Amino acid sequence: MAKFIIQPHGRLQEMIAHKLGFFKDEGLDYEIKGGNTGENAKKVAVPGAVEEVRSGAYQSYEQGKGSKGAADKSDISCACHWTVNNAAANSLGTMYGKAYVVTPGAVMVPNDSPIRRPEDLAGKDVAVGYQSGSHYTTIQALEGFLKPDQIKIKFVGMPWERVDVALDKAVPASSLWGITFLAGEQLGLRKVADCTFMITFMFPKDTPVESVEKYMRGLKRAQMELDLRPELYKEFYREQIPARYRDKIDVRLFSPGERIVFLPYTQETFERTQAWIHERKIFDHAPEKVDYREAVAAE
Repeated sequence: MAKFIIQPHGRLQEMIAHKLGFFKDEGLDYEIKGGNTGENAKKVAVPGAVEEVRSGAYQSYEQGKGSKGAADKSDISCACHWTVNNAAANSLGTMYGKAYVVTPGAVMVPNDSPIRRPEDLAGKDVAVGYQSGSHYTTIQALEGFLKPDQIKIKFVGMPWERVDVALDKAVPASSLWGITFLAGEQLGLRKVADCTFMITFMFPKDTPVESVEKYMRGLKRAQMELDLRPELYKEFYREQIPARYRDKIDVRLFSPGERIVFLPYTQETFERTQAWIHERKIFDHAPEKVDYREAVAAE
């Protein structure tokens, strides 16, 4: 049987489970490959001249048919719950329905920016990833402060690229999450609006569910270990930070970051999320009929 390919998500739990042998204890024959490595090259940014990139997490699942990207096959990966939800609804892969992740995030601006409150973002570009977590969560967060036509988003590639354009002041604000949010706090960026959001797991239709369950049991042990002694594992973050920022950041000051919650992503949650996505016309069309039991591995 081929190795189970884990695509990490820039968080600590996979690294803890790997280094402490939790996956092996579950009998998982695996390899960790791809994911958010922190090696995105910096792009030269000029204010007002940032090119938009209309490709993101959802397109990766389209290309990989439930694997996150066609180039690097994955048997398990993660993206924001909106993208995984809609990918599963369109039969691109299967959502794991017995756990989800909560990640910290925020719309952030340089410390000297005149933008102080979410209302100050009316009509101003916020850098997000196309049909990726920062896209949906920015809309969700700002709807409580602004009218829909006042929310302006600009699609700017990968997470670390949005750190780059924020620090270069190439856009008024950037939506950052997870490790990039934690890094932004030390790099001179200031939180304007909270963008905490849910992430879920996806696997291709041909991935054995029993292997996914072994992986999840390893993560559950890792989550307990992280909850108990977070200071022992923050150093694992360093390899996820691009070299250009590594010496400017003290990972000991980070919070534990993403937290895995072992609660069900219910049918009601699935359907409410579908409605939210398509009410805002984030995709060109909605699936005609979705069978939750076919889309989500929840039993």
